[in-house]
Amino acid sequence: MSLDWNDIERKLANEQKKCDDHLFIGGLENFINNWLSKQKPRDATEAQRVAELVAALRGYGAAEISARKHMIARALELARGGPLQGTPAAAVSSESEPPEPPDDFADEDEAAPPPKVQFRGAPTYGLDASVTRLQNVGPAHAKKLAKLGVETVKDLLYHFPRRYDDYSQLKTVSQLLYGEEVTLLLTVCEAKTRDTHRGLTVTNVLLADPTGTIQATFFNQPFLQQQFKSGRRIVISGRVDQDLPGHLAFKRPEWEPLSKELLHTARVVPIYPLTEGLTNRWVRRLIYSVVEFWAPRLTDPLPASLREKENLCDLSTALQEIHFPTTLEKMQAARRRLAFEEFLWIQLGVLRQRRKWREVPGKPLRVEPTLIAQFTAGLPFQLTPAQSRCLDEILRDVQQTTPMSRLLQGDVGSGKTVVAAAAMRAAVANGSQAAVLAPTEILAEQHYRTLIALFGDKARVRLLTGSLKNKEKEEFRAQLAAGQIDVAVGTHALIQSNVNFKNLALAVIDEQHRFGVEQRGTIRAKGYNPHILVMSATPIPRTLALTIYGDLDLSIIDEMPPGRQEIKTKWQEPRERERAYAFIKNQVQQGRQAFVICPLIEESETIDAKAAVEEYDRLKNVVYPDLRVGLIHGKLKASDKDEVMAKFREHALDILVATSVVEVGIDIPNATVMLIEGADRFGLAQLHQFRGRVGRGAHQSYCLLLAEKSGATSDERLKVIESSQDGFRLAEEDLKLRGPGEFFGTRQSGLPDLKIAKLSDIRFLEQARTTAQEIFDRDPELKAPEHQLLLEKVNEFWKGKGDLS
Repeated sequence: MSLDWNDIERKLANEQKKCDDHLFIGGLENFINNWLSKQKPRDATEAQRVAELVAALRGYGAAEISARKHMIARALELARGGPLQGTPAAAVSSESEPPEPPDDFADEDEAAPPPKVQFRGAPTYGLDASVTRLQNVGPAHAKKLAKLGVETVKDLLYHFPRRYDDYSQLKTVSQLLYGEEVTLLLTVCEAKTRDTHRGLTVTNVLLADPTGTIQATFFNQPFLQQQFKSGRRIVISGRVDQDLPGHLAFKRPEWEPLSKELLHTARVVPIYPLTEGLTNRWVRRLIYSVVEFWAPRLTDPLPASLREKENLCDLSTALQEIHFPTTLEKMQAARRRLAFEEFLWIQLGVLRQRRKWREVPGKPLRVEPTLIAQFTAGLPFQLTPAQSRCLDEILRDVQQTTPMSRLLQGDVGSGKTVVAAAAMRAAVANGSQAAVLAPTEILAEQHYRTLIALFGDKARVRLLTGSLKNKEKEEFRAQLAAGQIDVAVGTHALIQSNVNFKNLALAVIDEQHRFGVEQRGTIRAKGYNPHILVMSATPIPRTLALTIYGDLDLSIIDEMPPGRQEIKTKWQEPRERERAYAFIKNQVQQGRQAFVICPLIEESETIDAKAAVEEYDRLKNVVYPDLRVGLIHGKLKASDKDEVMAKFREHALDILVATSVVEVGIDIPNATVMLIEGADRFGLAQLHQFRGRVGRGAHQSYCLLLAEKSGATSDERLKVIESSQDGFRLAEEDLKLRGPGEFFGTRQSGLPDLKIAKLSDIRFLEQARTTAQEIFDRDPELKAPEHQLLLEKVNEFWKGKGDLS
């Protein structure tokens, strides 16, 4: 039977209306394959058209809607007689991979322009296609790309440069100055290759322009001898060096043959994140081919009216300019556009979550003023005005039918726990239950002891951690379900599916950056939409907090209890280590205790930080053989951690060597010294958390920062913490000094990973927040036709990050 292309076109056009793969039993791909298998192509050209049609729709059922649209468009183009990508003889089988090419597509003619994007099998395999569908990417290169988080064509499109080299200014040899980054148009005079006695191969190339000559040197690339033929015109970019005093030269410059489209020279050149076995030239050429093909074909999810209002370029332009900028100004405009949309996806997601959680009514709690007054009167101290203000905000919330969603933020030692305890006391007085969720067993145990002391016989407090014996866990779960526990304290074990509350009314989540939206949703499901109070000792600038925790209201304890002492902080170089050790010994002799913090548990080949295990052995046996030294780290069994902490708390140990497991939750009033090894490896917020483990008693306390290396950013960071005790100021500085997502790590925060936006981009962040609120006020479900692509993007961005649908 001969092929009826009109019939195929009609079927494809019907599917194109929704791209939902519901028109045909078994799906479109299955239908087309079965139907075409019964047809007989008239000739080789029609057979090729059939093969490309089948290939274009391969994987259609499993593809995202956006990818299906591209696949259908290509299939329709073929059905309507559009151009073919190749001939049967030239087609590369997807089952037989060609061998891996060397770096920089060296099997191609260097004089040729950058490659057009080419796929194995189908040229329109969709953005979700594996990178192995691209020519010049075999299994070995795909494995290397995967280490960078690049597995699909779309990942390549969004694998953004980490920086740029500006080679756009063309100069002549006579204009060169030592140390400049320049670009020259030169002619090869001669090339010579020689071997050195150290086993190096050196290729020297003499180059000239009408104003003079200059030499370029390349190492261990003998094949370049054949490429630098006399008379060949090339473009060179790089730093002007010298091989002899006063004799200018290039060493390892970027170069490429003179052509219409230059990738590596004579422009603003992108420098990409790499891994071992990949070069920037190879990655640059690959990404160029993908950007050239895909960028013009993408549909922009931001409506034109929004782009115009916010002065944003379109998506196609943004992707082209972020990868291969025509000017640095246009690159900045592209970055602004892409950062804005990432912040917009975050904002729309948290606003939608906030609305969803508030749609279901909660259980209002009755708060007796006399009960709260009795609780606060029984404290050994008076609440600060900031604590009282935050407690009033919380108590006002829990009396409403709309469930509370509030972030309680305060510096280390500002008194967040007692504020939360007062709210828990109110919940218990209503005959309800409260829960405290902590990220570590040490912190959970700390809360457990604190609440026992605060409540006395007024509430039944129990602790659930993963280290309890099975029988103890079963007993806990039975008592909790029966309502025989008023306040349950625990780690992640508390939100497991087999843990049930009888009447959970208030959940307190401590150290929020360890838990994301998903965990908040899980704890909500444990009760009748309970009130949620999140506590964070990591000070976060208000604008950033409103973005990252946009589903929460914000309370800030912005003052410290009276009499809280300043912890004297000193940044010391490695050569001053012995002085630091002597200082610790002196403090111990006065009856005090000390922490020694090490970044890693085991030696790493790539990070020269002190390993806690080895440091413990050295301090115990060499430095302090006459003192009692203990060790705690995350890999110890929970029972061993408990034993070590009990000894330290009871002063059976003088010095505790630890990893960052002590960042939160350890309260040892007698500890007066915090020595941090490798301090340059930690962020300001984390250093401030470590410092907050001391200074909790009556004695003067000290924080000693030992840096492994000296560097501009780390030096500045250590100077800042040496001079300031203000956690909020330190948070602001941390934002300025650290890169995308590093402030407290988007992975820890439960946020989707940011590809290009920086949490320090406060201006973009506020702009996106305002825009998101305007969109949400008009169209909270994003149902308007102009918001359909926005809805797709928000769902895609938040996929796997909690129930935001």
